[in-house]
Amino acid sequence: MNYNRFLIIISLFVFVLPLRAQDKGNAVLLKTIFENISKKHQVSFNYIEEEIAVFKLVPPSNSLTLQEKLNYITEKTKLKFEFISKKYISVINNQKLDKPLCGFLLDEETKEPIIGAFLQITATNSTAITNDLGYFELNVKSANDIEISHLNYKTKLVQSTFLYVENCPKIYLKSIINDLEPVVTTVYLTKGITKRKDGTFEIKPKKIGQLPGLTEPDVFQTMQQIPGINATDENISNTSVRGGTHDQNLFLWNGIRLYQTGHFFGLISSLNPNLAHKINIAKNGTSAFYGDGVSSSVLISTHTDSIENTRGAIGLNLINADFYTKVKTSKKSNIEISGRRSYTDLVTSPTYTNYFNKIFQNTIVTNYFDNQNIKYNSDEDFYFYDFTAQYHQKIKRKTDLFIDILSISNVLDVLQTKTENGITTSKYSCLEQQTYGANASLKTDWNAKNSSEISIYASYYNINSENESIESNQIFNQENTILDTGIKLQNSHVLSDKFTFLNGYQFNEIGVRNVDIVNTPIFSRKIKEVLKNHALIAELKYRSSNDKFNGRIGFRQNYIQEFSTFIFEPRVQLNYKFTPYFQLEIMGESKHQTTSQIVDLQQDFLGIEKRRWTLSNNKDIPIMKSKQTSLGFSFNKNNWLLTLENFYKKVDGITSMSQGFQNQYEFVKTNGNYTVYGTEFLIQKQFRPITAWISYTFQENNYDFKTLNTTAFPNNFEIKHTIKSAIISDFKNIKLAIGAQWFTGKPTTLPISTTPIYTDPETPTVGYQSPNSSNLEDYFQVNFSGAYAFNIGKKSTLNLGFSIQNVLNNKTSINQHYRINNNTNVVEQINTFSLERTPNAFLRFTF
Repeated sequence: MNYNRFLIIISLFVFVLPLRAQDKGNAVLLKTIFENISKKHQVSFNYIEEEIAVFKLVPPSNSLTLQEKLNYITEKTKLKFEFISKKYISVINNQKLDKPLCGFLLDEETKEPIIGAFLQITATNSTAITNDLGYFELNVKSANDIEISHLNYKTKLVQSTFLYVENCPKIYLKSIINDLEPVVTTVYLTKGITKRKDGTFEIKPKKIGQLPGLTEPDVFQTMQQIPGINATDENISNTSVRGGTHDQNLFLWNGIRLYQTGHFFGLISSLNPNLAHKINIAKNGTSAFYGDGVSSSVLISTHTDSIENTRGAIGLNLINADFYTKVKTSKKSNIEISGRRSYTDLVTSPTYTNYFNKIFQNTIVTNYFDNQNIKYNSDEDFYFYDFTAQYHQKIKRKTDLFIDILSISNVLDVLQTKTENGITTSKYSCLEQQTYGANASLKTDWNAKNSSEISIYASYYNINSENESIESNQIFNQENTILDTGIKLQNSHVLSDKFTFLNGYQFNEIGVRNVDIVNTPIFSRKIKEVLKNHALIAELKYRSSNDKFNGRIGFRQNYIQEFSTFIFEPRVQLNYKFTPYFQLEIMGESKHQTTSQIVDLQQDFLGIEKRRWTLSNNKDIPIMKSKQTSLGFSFNKNNWLLTLENFYKKVDGITSMSQGFQNQYEFVKTNGNYTVYGTEFLIQKQFRPITAWISYTFQENNYDFKTLNTTAFPNNFEIKHTIKSAIISDFKNIKLAIGAQWFTGKPTTLPISTTPIYTDPETPTVGYQSPNSSNLEDYFQVNFSGAYAFNIGKKSTLNLGFSIQNVLNNKTSINQHYRINNNTNVVEQINTFSLERTPNAFLRFTF
């Protein structure tokens, strides 16, 4: 019995396996098979070469009859044969296959389109690149395999016959993100947001799922969904990361620093949300290649490795219209252009009305006077726009050149009139806020282990206002200007499979100018300051062979030329995976910052934009320095995600002028620090196609000003408890999201009484209780949004969507201050309220 089995096994090796190997190795073009059959059976085939070009078969056995051979070919190819005569045979193909080889590339896990994948028919020059829908076409038909490659996905070979079907099939690629950029989870809050093991959050707006209250993936509103990031007054321009002020965040767009992050004076992101951005957010453990931003770093890039096919999009919502296009100018170059402009100066929508009421409350636009005998009126003309352009040129195969430009603008014109004693007087005021930026970068891969990148950048910001008083002939001009230029060099060296060493140098020069001019009484102040900073950078990355341990240690040695000051900044980020599901994360950093925003008067720039940028002078405006550490845990199993992070941060060198005090310390100039510690917790569950999550953040945030009467008290930006939650559905072409946000009111200072204090009879003042000893009312808001996508043809999509902010129409006071009413001679309370229920809708055509 054993002998018989042995003979069978030997027979398999000797006869069957060689036959199988022959089946794989001896496939030939169908055209060649037809030629051989023609010689053998004395027949001729009539066919269109393009219709049989994709077929490669193992030839039928010579011992078969002609009909058996034809049956064999039909079985393999679905081709049909019709005898015109005994010697002439017509080859009939399915006419529905008369189209290019096409398909859709999708992510195997998320089922999202894969953009920018490269396809090539092997051994030919026929190539294609997938568009925004993951769609591709290969116009040349060949029997050769098609190789599909993408930086973030495993390379795949597909037979041409797989695409030679009636409809364009879907091809799924497996992500290798875990090999390239280790992650804690590929879905964090919603699709398109990833938590990486280096402690950063990566957001890809083009792939992002629906978020509550957003019609489009607004860059800065999206980041506010992440635990520990809030806007106490709903404004992007007041984004607080772990208790810091907005100016303590570093915002970079393609290497250009943004000093203006919002349109509508902070209510809308200044960047077109429909650009193919990739956003990395670091709350701690920032790479040593980035200085400034003592609270966080937000790095935004539109650079890609490949030259992509031409595509475009146009869109419209109830505030603005926009367009985007990427044109493939050659095999090695792209031009990308985007633009957006509001039409609020032409048409008034319900969305604009609510935004207007929110932003311009308690400003000269809406703040009329108390004299009932005089009729006041105000007309405003407001619009904004942004524009970006990018040129990408591949130089040979290893070098990429990028040139980027950026322009952002807000313009407000206000005409105030009053009618007194039958005489009408008109005064004109205006406010302009503009940003211009440019960057040129050259990246070269010298070989598989060494690469370099050099970039030169410039960023210009200007805010300018002219306020003509309706009550007098006074004209008040204010201006704040920043010019930031620099050069950055970065080298990367792969030392081994485990270690990568990076080093570089950065130089930047920042000049800030502040101007105040008053005609009556005559007053003029012009201040210009310049600082130059040099930085040497070194960073070592480690990744264990089993991917259990990932780490990065960096050092940044700064030298501020004007102060002859050295500042050494270590950075560390460590991630250890105890089990396949449980990870530990430790991060720490030391950073400094020489730019900050101050509030000279609450009426700066018409009272609408109340802050101006200034530079440290190493005296009354010191260099801000921060130290922070964090310890985090994450658990990810069976579509459950739990994260817990404890943090501690201390920032020294803050000025009271930068904190926006509106109490007894409003006009006090002193320096101090703040210390914040807390916990961030998230629990998330995916019930495909539904994702549900809830997060909780606790913060204890306190000032310490040694020279004030009350040295220690709560920070103006302290939000002690925050809860955010959402349920997001992504089912085929329909996306829905509903979410809620609750947080305790920020600190405020109440007056002692409604009667002013007359320490000086001519200048009554408000008497205040202990600073920040009370809190505003708790904030609660429910938001909803939805979207639907129509596929129009193979390359185009029409997206419709809507959102409702503040579904329950809660009216919450998000800020309050006190002033003396000169008519009634009492202390009155001035409230700023949250955005009322606000609908929005959008229409977007992608092609």
